[in-house]
Amino acid sequence: MDDEPMTEQAADARRPMDIAMAVLADRDRRRVLVSLLDTGPQSRSTPLHLQDLRQSGEEAETFEIRMCHVHLPKLADTGYVEWDKDTNEIRDGPHFDDLRPLLRILVENGDELPGDVI
Repeated sequence: MDDEPMTEQAADARRPMDIAMAVLADRDRRRVLVSLLDTGPQSRSTPLHLQDLRQSGEEAETFEIRMCHVHLPKLADTGYVEWDKDTNEIRDGPHFDDLRPLLRILVENGDELPGDVI
């Protein structure tokens, strides 16, 4: 086994998967991303609205604060979504397709995974 430190190139190659897994670690972010997955390639012309993601019984103000101050900025920073802060419209971002295979695995195998996937 090679105990040499990881090269910068090897670290960069692993980084996208680390970022994807960190993003998918939160249920609210998975809900946003899976909702975009459901809209298909037309999602750029038909954005999601933040309030469409709120689940029944979820207090609107708390939901909006959590999404606008934590989850949507993180998703936008990764390029997985484009988020219009003025209208609260959410579209798939330039890197969304990188995440699409992982999202499909989660959706298709949700009943075999521990806990609530979405």
